[in-house]
Amino acid sequence: MRLTRLRRRLEPIIRPLLHFYWRWSRGATLGARALVIDGSGRIFLVKHSYVDGWHLPGGGVETGETMLSALTRELAEEGNIRLTATPVLHGIFFNKRISRRDHVALYIVREFHQDAPPRPNREIVDHGFFALGALPEDVSRGTRARIAEVFNGAAVSELW
Repeated sequence: MRLTRLRRRLEPIIRPLLHFYWRWSRGATLGARALVIDGSGRIFLVKHSYVDGWHLPGGGVETGETMLSALTRELAEEGNIRLTATPVLHGIFFNKRISRRDHVALYIVREFHQDAPPRPNREIVDHGFFALGALPEDVSRGTRARIAEVFNGAAVSELW
């Protein structure tokens, strides 16, 4: 628990340093996230060790990797989730809160298999499927916006 608190305290320092490095090593950064919806209409969310709040699972697209392969890898790592059909692309969003060069692709995943819940690890400290009316209070702003777009018909924004 102390390590988790330390990571969260250092995150505002570490993130800008990493983005400074990425500015010179990469022209832009790209992420792939998923709105994973189970048969009961619940949404899978994760809580990271290095940033506050609940988020949609996903992560960075590595050099030489497609968005879909990155999403597949991240879902397996963060949620023990295996895709059983091709997910639907919901949109690509500019994530200016992170960097002037960061974009996030969001996929809708309805067909998947999770044979066992994931084990918490150094990156993911908590996870779960949540009903729309029972989301944790500290769901991130971007996550809430994407949920509203998909479930409530809110206008799709270009911004994460």
